[in-house]
Formats: sequence, C-alpha cells, structure tokens
Amino acid sequence: MICSIWTTCSSDQAKNTLELSEFIRLNQVGYFPDQSKVAIVLSEETLGGFFIWDITAQRIVFEGRPEKVEAKTLSGNTVWKLDFTGFSQEGNFEIGLVDFGKSHPFSVHREIYSDLSNAALKAFYFQRASVDILSEFAGKWARTGGHPDTQVEIHPSAASTARPAGTVISAPKGWYDAGDYNKYIVNSGITMGTLLSLYEAFPAFFAKQKLNIPESGNALPDILDEVLWNLDWMLSMQDPADGGVYHKLTTAKFEGMVEPHKAVNQRYLVQKSTAAALDFAAVMAQASRIFKPFSPEGAVVYQKAAEKAWNWAIQNPELRYRQNEMNEAFDPDVTTGAYGDQNLGDEWIWAASELYISTHNLDYWSILEDADLEYHLPSWSQVKWLGFYSLIRHEDALSQIPVEWMSMLKINLIAAAKAYQSAGQNQPYLSPMGADPKDFIWGSNAVASNQGILLLEAYRLNGEEGFLQSARANLDYILGRNATGFSYVTGFGSKTPLHPHHRLATSRPELPPLPGFMVGGPNPAQQDKCAYPSKVPDESYADVSCSYASNEIAINWSAAFAYLVNGIQATEAESD
Repeated sequence: MICSIWTTCSSDQAKNTLELSEFIRLNQVGYFPDQSKVAIVLSEETLGGFFIWDITAQRIVFEGRPEKVEAKTLSGNTVWKLDFTGFSQEGNFEIGLVDFGKSHPFSVHREIYSDLSNAALKAFYFQRASVDILSEFAGKWARTGGHPDTQVEIHPSAASTARPAGTVISAPKGWYDAGDYNKYIVNSGITMGTLLSLYEAFPAFFAKQKLNIPESGNALPDILDEVLWNLDWMLSMQDPADGGVYHKLTTAKFEGMVEPHKAVNQRYLVQKSTAAALDFAAVMAQASRIFKPFSPEGAVVYQKAAEKAWNWAIQNPELRYRQNEMNEAFDPDVTTGAYGDQNLGDEWIWAASELYISTHNLDYWSILEDADLEYHLPSWSQVKWLGFYSLIRHEDALSQIPVEWMSMLKINLIAAAKAYQSAGQNQPYLSPMGADPKDFIWGSNAVASNQGILLLEAYRLNGEEGFLQSARANLDYILGRNATGFSYVTGFGSKTPLHPHHRLATSRPELPPLPGFMVGGPNPAQQDKCAYPSKVPDESYADVSCSYASNEIAINWSAAFAYLVNGIQATEAESD
C-alpha cells in the first residue's frame, strides 16, 4: 500500500513509491523564490495532499492541499490547482501526490531564468547566414556557413532602370527567417523592433549580459552585436537609387531539409513593397538612436536610410506584395513565405512613431495625432503598438505630444492588460494565454509571449504587481503549464520539442535540437496536414518535423519570447 504523507511513514517511502505523472503540469524550468507558484493537475478523481520533494536533501520540504478549479479545460477535463507560493526555499524539487504520481523536476532560484534568457538570444546566433558557426561559441552545434549572398540576382519583379532583371548584387549576413533559409524584411521588422525595444527597456541588464558570441567583449552589449548582424543585411536591401526596400531575399522555392551550405539554389531580391519600406524605416530610426552612443557615424547612416525609405513610401503608398499576382507577370515563380500584409495603416503608425522619437519632426506627428489608439496585440502584420510602446517609453522627451493623447494611449494599454489579467485568473491553466480559444493560431506561443510583453509594459507603467504575476503566468504556460505538458522551448525542461520544423535541426538528426528556440505551439488549423494527437485548440500540437503549422521556429516568435523571459529576469534583477 502506498503510504500517505499525513501518516508517520518515511520520506523515502513517500517519494520512491511515485512514478512520473504526465497529468501534473508545471513550469519545468522553475520559479523565483518570492513569486506566485502554481501547478495544475488533470484528474476526474478527488486528490489527496501534495508535497514538495527536495531532490538533493532527499526529504519533504512542503505540504499542501489541492484546490478544485471551477473552469474545465477545452477538452472537458477537471483541473486541480496546487498552490505552493508560500514555498521559497532555493534548490531542485519535484511535486508528489500520494496515490497519483510525481511531477517533472523544477528549480527555485533568484537567477532561475538566467540560462534561458541567454539561450533565447543566443538562438539568433545559430540562425546567422553567411558565416561559419564555430565550435568555440556553438559547441556540438558548430556548422559550416551557408548562403554568402554575394551573388544575388534582381528578380524581374524588382527590376529598375538602374538594376535591370538579372543584375547581381551582394546582400550578406542576416538571420534565417524560420525553419527555412530565406530572409524577409517584413518579418525582420517586427523581430528587430521587439529586440531593440527590449534593449531600450532594460539597458543596464544588457550591459552585463554575456552570450558567448564572436563579438562578446567588444564595446557593444551582446544583444546589440547580434542585432547588428541582421541590421547590416537589412541596409543592403535598400535600393540606393530611390530608397525603396526589397520585400525579401529568397530562392524561388523552399530548399530541401539539408544543411545550409548544401542549399545552393539561386537567390533573388524580390519586388519592393510599401510594407517593407515602412518596417525598414521604423527599424532604422530606432537603431539610429540606440546605436548613437556606440557609433555616431552609424547612427547617421541608419537615420538617413530610414528617411529615404519613408520618402519612397510616401511616393509609393499602395504598393502591396501580392505574390500570386506577381507570379502571373514574372518568372521564375516565387512560392516561399509571402508576408503579404494588405493593411498598411499600422506600418505607417509604427514608422512615424520611431521617426518622430528620433527626430521630433512634426511631420511625423501629423500621422499620429489622429491615429486609432485602440490596443492590438503585435504580430508581423499588426505593428502599430510597437510604435506606441516606444512613444510611452520616451514620453519624457516628447513634450510636444498633448497630455490627453498620451493619457488615452496609456489608458488603452492598461485596460488591455487588465482584460488579459482577469481572463487568466478564470481559465483552467491560470494564465492569460488560452483564456480565449482564438489565441490558438499559427504561432500561438508568440501570442502568449506578446501578451506577456503587454503585461510587462503595464507593470513598468504603473507598478501593479498583478501584471507582473500574469506575465510570469504566461511564461509558466510556455514552459509546461499547458494542455500538452510540453515545455515549448528546445533544451529547457524535461519534456521539450525534439523534432522541430527547422532545417538546421532536421539536417543533422544525430544532434539534439539547437537550444533556446520556442516552437510555434498549438494550432487547430493544422495547415500542414501532419498527424496530430488532438483537434482541441490547446492540444493541437505535434512534435514532428513535418508540422510547420505547430512545430516550426521563427525569428519573430523568438524575439517575443526573448523579450518575455529577459524582461522577467531583468525586472527581478531591478528588484534586488
């Protein structure tokens, strides 16, 4: 008979009679000592007491009682909450429930997300194009560089008098966009905006962070060194003749699942677009002010590039990227990621915001003063609030903005954060993510991360502790307290993705996946037609390499996750 922790049986008996239960869901990385700590158990039967087992000391160090959660999961399961917020001892632990099982291990520590926050940014180093990834910095994941991109052709869709079709140009560096090997300005836009904003929010934290990349130890913080690799590529995507920006650098079709140096098909610069020009302008304007203390000359280059792209967009305000129409007119057909945003109002606002902050030119303010200030969660196709976050961050230096306008902006931010916070308290996994089944889209884990960014921004704005707790709850969701029991970040947790849709991983099956990458997450649309274990929205995830709809990686998702985890760790450091 299995002993009960409420009897006089030994701790060894209590621990050693339990086997791992997949029905106990918790953050598999761990918690800060003083934060809210909650695990979830799926059980139709009433549960007895739970305990926390100290793995090192081999003894029980905390006991508690499960609480039944009123709401059921989307699949109809009954949920129990294990609240161990009062437990603050540092160390390595497991949760046990008598006659039920034990959890995956977790840790409690003041620097609990230090390794994870570093890895989330180091992931971008692994995505670098045009360079060997060296064992000194990558260990067993070292690889031969691919895609020098010094012989890129102008696609007929992008031809101009100065650069007719077939013209060869050089556009090296940059990050591979996702599981594929192409480079896209629109998705680089939100990625760079998110990472630059992360640095602007926590500069003291990043002054100390070391990522072990080739540039570590120079005058730049490592996060900016990594950003610079992609910034250099983005600059090469601007046509010097007119300031327009090519939509993407790509092969005509996706490459096979091979290592990058073996993917050698011809690459093209494809059609200029208004969205690309505006995203480019926003990034360059933000970069100009961030890099100015480190490189005044570089800051001037970025600012001029931003203004030139903006002026091109003014002259070409409706040039949308429509890949199917383009393919009807030009050869070769291009069938890689389109990022074909058809609503450009948010791009104008983001670019105008960043240019206004960097120049104080009222021409940019004229775009903003009548803007719709309603909150929209950022995504690659909805970037308005990247600009609004920046305006709030720089409020003290923007005295020309009417007080009423800025107040309404902040009111809308706080209202959106409160709505997510409240919804999270009433859903079975006790996180804002998943309170609405519509959260489960392509890249749903980026939805969770961007919700977390909003909550961190709200906390920074008014200091309400509940916002910080809700941001942490979404990190708990990503790291295992969810409907699948996966920690969705490669290499962090006990149950993590092993087969992501990622050519860098799939082409080297003898290695574990590259660490620090957050996969897309549950997506009930299942566009890839792979075999999924469930059609329930929050369970619609498959850890198989064919599942680009749920198990791919992407730099915009990585950036949002990097903001969330680094922001949480930086906020904790600020409180010390």
